[in-house]
Amino acid sequence: MPAEPALKRGLGFRDLALFYVASGLSVRWAATAAAAGPGTLIIWIVGLVGFFIPLAASVLELSSRYPQEGGLYVWTREAFGDFSGFIAAWTYWMSNLPYFPGVLYFGAGSVLFAFGARWQSFTASASYYAAFAIVCLAIITGLNILGVNAGKWLNNVGSVGSVVPLAALIVIAAASAWRFGPVTRFTWANLVPHFSLRNAIFWATIFFAYGGCEAGSFMGDEIKDPRRTIPRALLAGGVVLAVGYLAGTAALLSAVPSDAVRGPDGFVLGARALCDRLGLAWLLAPLALLAGLNSIGGAAAFLSSTSRLPFVAGVDHYLPAAFGRIHRRFGTPWVAIGVYGLASVIIALLSQAGTTVRGAYTVLVSMSIIAYFLPYLFLFASMIRLQSRPATPEVMRVPGGSRVAVALAAIGFVCTSVTIVLSVIPPSEEPHKALAVSKVLVSTAALTGAGVVVFALEARKRKSRLSPASP
Repeated sequence: MPAEPALKRGLGFRDLALFYVASGLSVRWAATAAAAGPGTLIIWIVGLVGFFIPLAASVLELSSRYPQEGGLYVWTREAFGDFSGFIAAWTYWMSNLPYFPGVLYFGAGSVLFAFGARWQSFTASASYYAAFAIVCLAIITGLNILGVNAGKWLNNVGSVGSVVPLAALIVIAAASAWRFGPVTRFTWANLVPHFSLRNAIFWATIFFAYGGCEAGSFMGDEIKDPRRTIPRALLAGGVVLAVGYLAGTAALLSAVPSDAVRGPDGFVLGARALCDRLGLAWLLAPLALLAGLNSIGGAAAFLSSTSRLPFVAGVDHYLPAAFGRIHRRFGTPWVAIGVYGLASVIIALLSQAGTTVRGAYTVLVSMSIIAYFLPYLFLFASMIRLQSRPATPEVMRVPGGSRVAVALAAIGFVCTSVTIVLSVIPPSEEPHKALAVSKVLVSTAALTGAGVVVFALEARKRKSRLSPASP
């Protein structure tokens, strides 16, 4: 009998650290934060303490307790049972579908700045944005099917698009501030963030930017020595993430007015203003291309990791068994990756139907926030629940033991709950606020309800397969 195909462990420390950078550090969020003024620096710190640190601590311990493929799915299943595990995974992978075209539209808009004014006519072309997203998604899907050793290089290269543009921006912003003086004066008065219903969605977006460090654990059986590699890579990637967002936002604020970095092209617009001021027009093209690469790397990281969730659900027979198949030659869950990639392409096509490019971008980002945060409630609750179970000696615990672990997870749970509420609040310019809130709640309920139906149907089939035959 031929041996059953198995997943290949091809991700080492370097690969996973760069994965965390590619999935977590997006140059567009630095521009979004800078557009809201100096008070966002405090919000970055609040998000770091209230969300990212609890999340990283929870991922560190949970991935050490249960280092196998599936991450979030396995943790929630162990804490609350199969149904909760499936719903946590379902909302996570469904919420990421609109994320892919959303982040790739940012990349498509950024790339245009590298080719001069003639190409700017494509900024209003829905076909261009859709084609860019579809081609990128096809390449990402194909490379990930070919193997983890092929797919990981897209994440690794994509991380360059995160670090290099922000590092270059910080250097030229410092040069601009030294030569011409800072555009923004940082005082205690303007550093204090002013919360209002008008900017509630922005606060939620800042917390959203810190998500992603849980995704690497979804590929637990494809990571070399995951109990040792995940914590080290998470620490390295987390430091780059926190410094990048704070320093990148501060650099933009010190060098260009907030109005100059608004919209999905904000980062490249700010970079162009800086380059023009310093006589470095030649630098804009590589920065724009790297910003585009940043978006491709982010999409690649989340597609490669999130597609492992339906794979594990297929292995457990809560999705059709085909999702649990491993390619005999490539050692990848090729059906799960292929179906998830195809679904992303379909969403990219539908997202441009009957709307403007900027309108589609805004809708995609807004749609992904509330559904994306629901799985974090499961994650933090699982962290608290599993503290009652003894840990084997090789498990890496949160420093301080169960009390600190429970406290951090509780902080993360509360912050996530508040973020979900903030993301539901409609912007001030919305004329029909009650209707807007209803649409968000109904769509979220429909998304979750669809997962319940799928689980119930597959659970019934699973039960009939496992039950003994009638005499």
